[in-house]
Amino acid sequence: MAGVRFFTAGTLLLAFSAATGRRVAVGGRQLAALAVVGILLLSIANSVLAWAEIYVPTGLAALIVAIVPVWFLLIERYVVRKGESARGRGLAGVVLGAAGMVVLLWPRLVATSTLGWLQLLAAVSLLGSSFVWALGSVLGRHLRVTVDPLVGSAWQMAIAGTVNLAVASLFGQWSRARWDWTAGGAILYLIVFGSWVGYSAYIWLLRHVPTSRVSTYAYVNPVIAVFLGWLILGERIDGFVIGGTLIIIPAVALAVGAQAVRSSQ
Repeated sequence: MAGVRFFTAGTLLLAFSAATGRRVAVGGRQLAALAVVGILLLSIANSVLAWAEIYVPTGLAALIVAIVPVWFLLIERYVVRKGESARGRGLAGVVLGAAGMVVLLWPRLVATSTLGWLQLLAAVSLLGSSFVWALGSVLGRHLRVTVDPLVGSAWQMAIAGTVNLAVASLFGQWSRARWDWTAGGAILYLIVFGSWVGYSAYIWLLRHVPTSRVSTYAYVNPVIAVFLGWLILGERIDGFVIGGTLIIIPAVALAVGAQAVRSSQ
């Protein structure tokens, strides 16, 4: 799914870019930078998210991924070293976010069934994938790629889609794929709204807006995902989900607020 989605979206967007007069040819160093970002965001982070949602409800997955702004804060401070130390509100946000994760995942932490442990493994993998997403986003901002943002996102999707298709072939996933109208409609929706609209807008924002503001999308995603999961898929909203939400969202706000204050100074 991830391979077909991104390869199709990327190649068609490259064709559109060329047809509208944009230069799609890029140099070797620029292509390598685009490949690194694309693989981190779309071959690792997004593919792990897709796998995890086999076992984790969509609302819970979105709440876990909402920790992304905290990863932004830590990566920019300790990896690319572009910020000050995480003190005050930033540190409080990190601690509060960790507490929120414990509340959110508590039923999986104490579960003894095989399904419970699989859900816990999938939930932990989402923490890792959100870190990789934040890392790829920060690198995408600091690698100074100079190509047109639309062309850049197209190359990232095309490269990541190729990698995903190769991995799918290596693990024999073609034989397990189900091709019907539902699957085709889902992939088409993701190509148009998830890739062409959402991802391209995200890459553009990373170049023109401080990461502290870009990461504020994490405020909205969990609320929408929990609501749609309940409305469409009948996913259960229990006290742990509500409690974790009430802790994680303020934690993200503290982290993003601290990062925004540093960015403006």
